[in-house]
Amino acid sequence: MLATTRRRGLMALGAALVGGFPSPARNLEFSPSPCLSGVEEWEEFKRLYLLPEGRVVDTGNQNNSHSEGQGWGLLLAEAFGDAASFNRILAWTRGELARPYDALHAWAWRPDRPVHVEDRNNATDGDIFIAWAAARAARRWGRPELRELSLRILQDLQQACLRVVGGQRLLLPAAFGFEHPGYLVVNPSYYVFPAFAEFANLMPGGDWLGLQRDGLDLLRQARFGRWGLPPDWLQLASNGVAEAPRPAQGWPPRFSYDAVRVPLYLAWAGLPHEPAVQAAAEFWASTQRQDMPAWAELVSNATAPYPAASGTRAIAQLVRDPAALPTDLPKVRDAQNYYDAALILLARLATFERSLQA
Repeated sequence: MLATTRRRGLMALGAALVGGFPSPARNLEFSPSPCLSGVEEWEEFKRLYLLPEGRVVDTGNQNNSHSEGQGWGLLLAEAFGDAASFNRILAWTRGELARPYDALHAWAWRPDRPVHVEDRNNATDGDIFIAWAAARAARRWGRPELRELSLRILQDLQQACLRVVGGQRLLLPAAFGFEHPGYLVVNPSYYVFPAFAEFANLMPGGDWLGLQRDGLDLLRQARFGRWGLPPDWLQLASNGVAEAPRPAQGWPPRFSYDAVRVPLYLAWAGLPHEPAVQAAAEFWASTQRQDMPAWAELVSNATAPYPAASGTRAIAQLVRDPAALPTDLPKVRDAQNYYDAALILLARLATFERSLQA
């Protein structure tokens, strides 16, 4: 898991209201609108990346599956009102990835290994999305067992992956492997800000809003390079020494495939004026070329010699255009692999749900 620099590390009404998104926060009913069309995008995603048994396939990473992708699949299935797909994805996820000693999930499943799950460590963002999707589905379909599953995941996440260092609440990327003598490592893109308010309501005894406040404060500090961007991986002192956060050793110091999700989640949570969103928008706008660079190096200020993929372009359009509609963003057919297709659908869902907050 630690060697993976790009973990791979979803939208709304189903057949009854073809083409529209309901609000998971408000549970609204409304008439379909052409500007909210998108059910066909979910169907295309399922055709390309979802197996009949409910496994979401990472086509850019040896056809493995991850708790992240399963969580995204669950979230999209709920948002589209696709209960059948939700049930299949959840059954596979719990059957293949559930850990026997808590409610969390192993981070990776490999089809080409005799033992498909070789590492029982979790991935915090995957568990966050599974919990968030379950909570939304519980409300949509009146299923209290899903609410209980979400709550159990949150309780175990809080125990295994939340830390307080120097009075600051931090979110570890996994239960193991990121705490070292004198420092720890976090992944800023694992802070799924649009989920935290829901978690606070579901688990009043937790401190998810405190984690959100401290996460925002951390991102305001974690700005590097010419554009003041967050890195994919961030290193923090844990020995009481006053030391500014810095890009983590062991990973390229880049705003890249992970960190592009930071402005996505902030904008989705109704926080478009946060520095990380504004910095990303300025970086993406700084080149007017068609081949917007895939990443920025945060020490040398070099940029990728190849263009950003369609998933990153979808996020860039979301954060740069407050008036963007889901149909303005790239389509699933524009994606070269699962990760970009998932980012496109997430950005489309965020674009729609952002409009409900206006």
